[in-house]
Amino acid sequence: MTTIAPLHDSAVRGALRVEPLTCTIGAELLDVDLARVAHDDALFAELRALLLKHKVLFIRDQDISRADHVALAQRFGPLEDHPVAGSDPDNPGLVRIYKDLDSPAEHYENAYHCDATWRQHPPMGCVLRCVETPPVGGDTIWVNMVEAYRRLPDPVKQRIQGLRARHSIEASFGAAMPIDKRHELAQRFPDAEHPVVRTHPETGEQILFVNSFATHLVNHHTPENVRFGVDYAPGAAELLHYLMRQATIPEYQVRWRWTKNSFAIWDNRSTQHYAVQDYWPAVRKMERAGIIGDATF
Repeated sequence: MTTIAPLHDSAVRGALRVEPLTCTIGAELLDVDLARVAHDDALFAELRALLLKHKVLFIRDQDISRADHVALAQRFGPLEDHPVAGSDPDNPGLVRIYKDLDSPAEHYENAYHCDATWRQHPPMGCVLRCVETPPVGGDTIWVNMVEAYRRLPDPVKQRIQGLRARHSIEASFGAAMPIDKRHELAQRFPDAEHPVVRTHPETGEQILFVNSFATHLVNHHTPENVRFGVDYAPGAAELLHYLMRQATIPEYQVRWRWTKNSFAIWDNRSTQHYAVQDYWPAVRKMERAGIIGDATF
């Protein structure tokens, strides 16, 4: 198990200069070349340790190639494609998230979510680059879901112990599709089931692991939890929605204002994020490399 230093400790003990942005989540790396980090073992090891500590890292002014973007992400592990968003044809795994007035309705991001929890193995993390930013607006918010779990009332922690939730691409990306395409998507990606409280595989931290892809609790309807039907539905749904709303609490958040060639690297296991869509009719173009994750437990 990795030991994580207190987040408010701003001392710099390595080659990378880091500036924490809040007391609970997020730090900016200063005077760093991500292309060099992608090919330097010692620098990458330091970056990875900082990611575990701060959960999301931000870096500005990185005019690097797409190949170096991919190389950096691949240091964490193999990259995944996305069944709905398009990828760069020359760099498999580099997903293009280009938003304008013609963007399909199902490509929304303005919901608190952890990427692709509809997969059996959700992404470990992501490396996201801003290619084109609107003059104003278009910020992204990240949330520390370790802190969200830690500060739950003890009776709630006891109530959700052992619960599991279903996560669905059909009910999210598929909802705006014609019924035949929606069913085809569901066949390719059957609903995944994950624990409501996940253990981080590297740090051992407990994580509140429900987000906007979660549709329902799958093992709440037991004699211990249910006396009458109202306890099961809407009782279970109300509990799930209460847990999902924890991501909206500002004390667990950091908000990043994008500039061209700025990057965010985040641990998808312990965070959620929300891309604020307040910039239309301006354009926002992002490119994301998602790293294949492991099983939840």
